[in-house]
Amino acid sequence: MKRLEESELIFGRMMRVREPHLIERYNQALSGFGLKKTKLSEFRIDMTGFSPEVAEELGDPQYLDPHGINRRFIILSPNQVELPVVHTAFSNTGHLMHQFFDGNAKAINALTIKDVIYGEIEDPILEPRDIEDLLSIEQVEFKVFTGQNLAQQALDLRLMMDRLKKEPDAWRDDDMLHDMVELAQSTGDIRTNDLVPTEVVFRHNTFWSSHFGGVYVFIDERETTVIGDSSAPGFRRSRPWQVSYIDRNDIDLIYRFLLETGRVDIPRGSWIERTGYLDQRIETLLAMLAFHKAPKGKHKPTSKRWIKTWVNNNTKLVENEGTLPFLLWAKREYETWATVDLDEIDARGKFILSRAKPGHDDQWLVNRLISDYVPFDFITRYVFNKPAFYADYATWGDGLREHVVEQVQDTYLRNKSSYRTDMFGMHS
Repeated sequence: MKRLEESELIFGRMMRVREPHLIERYNQALSGFGLKKTKLSEFRIDMTGFSPEVAEELGDPQYLDPHGINRRFIILSPNQVELPVVHTAFSNTGHLMHQFFDGNAKAINALTIKDVIYGEIEDPILEPRDIEDLLSIEQVEFKVFTGQNLAQQALDLRLMMDRLKKEPDAWRDDDMLHDMVELAQSTGDIRTNDLVPTEVVFRHNTFWSSHFGGVYVFIDERETTVIGDSSAPGFRRSRPWQVSYIDRNDIDLIYRFLLETGRVDIPRGSWIERTGYLDQRIETLLAMLAFHKAPKGKHKPTSKRWIKTWVNNNTKLVENEGTLPFLLWAKREYETWATVDLDEIDARGKFILSRAKPGHDDQWLVNRLISDYVPFDFITRYVFNKPAFYADYATWGDGLREHVVEQVQDTYLRNKSSYRTDMFGMHS
């Protein structure tokens, strides 16, 4: 993993915490969770406050995510909103955190000037035991605390101010007036500094969960669809009148579901030619085939001359594997904007040629699902499905690892937003 860290393919764009007052505030949050304080003089954090260095020190990578549910968070700075989420059991954790930051920007800005905000994203489940537990999470509530109790002090001061305004004789209460002065010394003028987060309840919409071998939950107006391992506890047993279950190996049914619900962008020359989508598929496939055959070889799958030579020298391997001839055929068809009958292509081929529908609310999650069925495209896996990418990476030889890191850096990390827009039609 050292190469991944050095190239920022893992734990990239995290915020460094080295100031003593911020470390002390972080420790206040750890103590609030009942955890040991860190003795580190410097560490990195993501949007939720997770630190790989603190996780290693505590010997617990789940220290902010016990049981993979009711995710904890530590906010030292409003700038954390710009950071990635690098460790989570739910794909929508980042989205929920963004909603919390956006909905409470004024309070977060004011509180983090002299305090830490911490708590958990609470839902009704303490530990998921079957799929029904995941489906029961319809909304979450951010339970919020502060290291110096500023949020609660501000709330107490606001109640006293309301009492002073509404009760005719409240101004005679010397004890209350004394308390108000003391609280104001800590909180400042709460008429201009809002120290109480008010937007704390959010919908728990479409998501992927790492539980039970990986579960996708797509929520539509009239029906919820679960895609996962049919041997998972609760599969096909929960609310059959309301929930549709698809085994993750039934790729024909999965593609039909995505198509019928308008979540998939079927292959058309109009976008395939413009994006170079199939060129990427071809290059990543050839890299996998070449490095798996000769792990220590000098392979250049981005060179047309190398591709032609390697394919000519490995015709039997290419034909037996079958994917490259299919991709080359599809590329020829779409270069002339020909209409390809999808009914003549098997489900795996449809996934290879398709992407999520641009503009759909579930676009990111659908591209993640598609990447499950196109594992050789390591760039797409890295963009949308980092846990799968890291698992793949752990099985590769050093030559393939080096090639993959270089390609991800050159094609994606150079300009992430532009890449996502050009290749997948994403505008966020």
